[in-house]
Amino acid sequence: MPPISDKKKEKIAEQILFYLYSTFPKQVYTSDIAKELARDEEFIKKMMESLEKKELVVKINKNPQGFTYSKRLRWRISNKTYEIYSNHQ
Repeated sequence: MPPISDKKKEKIAEQILFYLYSTFPKQVYTSDIAKELARDEEFIKKMMESLEKKELVVKINKNPQGFTYSKRLRWRISNKTYEIYSNHQ
């Protein structure tokens, strides 16, 4: 399989951010994002980690009772990014 270009990765990142914006404040699992965008879960996980480094998304690794997830991760758009999206809508 050929590698995905940076331009296409950027477009996929935009799709991820828009999906998280539309589901805000709900915290979405990586698998749900992958299903919505019809992409591989591992690829989405890598994309989410790169977006987290840019402080565009926030990783939630604990459930509501405070227990740390062993294999799952939930994500939400960061407050700063949400405000920027809201101002441009």
